[in-house]
Amino acid sequence: MSRIEKLFANDKAFIGYLTAGDGGIQRTLDASLALIESGVNMLEIGMPFSDPVADGPVIQRAAARSLATGTTLQDILWLTKEIRKHSDIPLILFSYFNPILSVLQSNFFSDAKKAGIDGLLLVDCPLEESEEVRQQCIQNKIDLIYIITPSTTVERMKKINEYAQGFLYYACRKGTTGVRNALPEDFQDKIELIKKTMHLPVVVGFGISNQEMANNVLEHADGVVVGSLFVKALEEGASPSVLSALAREICPGSIAL
Repeated sequence: MSRIEKLFANDKAFIGYLTAGDGGIQRTLDASLALIESGVNMLEIGMPFSDPVADGPVIQRAAARSLATGTTLQDILWLTKEIRKHSDIPLILFSYFNPILSVLQSNFFSDAKKAGIDGLLLVDCPLEESEEVRQQCIQNKIDLIYIITPSTTVERMKKINEYAQGFLYYACRKGTTGVRNALPEDFQDKIELIKKTMHLPVVVGFGISNQEMANNVLEHADGVVVGSLFVKALEEGASPSVLSALAREICPGSIAL
């Protein structure tokens, strides 16, 4: 079993997101280890990109700061290798398509697997454009994670279901990432429809900002993603210990610390 399969076979997922290189790659390593220590049992590592159209202002600013320091995919492989010295949790590379397209014909995928990456989530790459990436992922035993949204039809869900690996990422609201105070009113109905239609675990992101919301998500879904809240804390100068305390505050009650 893969690390992702093992996690969902035994637990629900509390997934933290960080933009790699925001404040330097060592700061991302320190923040990653702080989140893991505090209950995060899967980590999304964001590759900074110049046009992060799915992200709100907080992560946009983080990406800009990271790019200004020159963060590369090779820096991220260093980061995941270092995390692997301390933890065996699943690591997901979160990226837009262009950075991955630039290394599609290189050894990047095999290097990523050796560095400990378990999954790849391409936020702006539709199923129809993903075949070359999917083949690279299959060859290197990296799960290619697909995104579904509130506007995804049942027919399209069924099509994605034929190719999806690892888990499904449900972006639970229209628009961009960012901290919100409540889940959409139709959240439960949408999750029930998705789980009836698709065979993989469903994780939910886009706006989760407190433990009540996280617990509500996990009543119906298999995992919850917290991103902008952690990135904003780092933007405001949070130390690893402060970030750790924040993660403990939001950690769902169903996740064992």
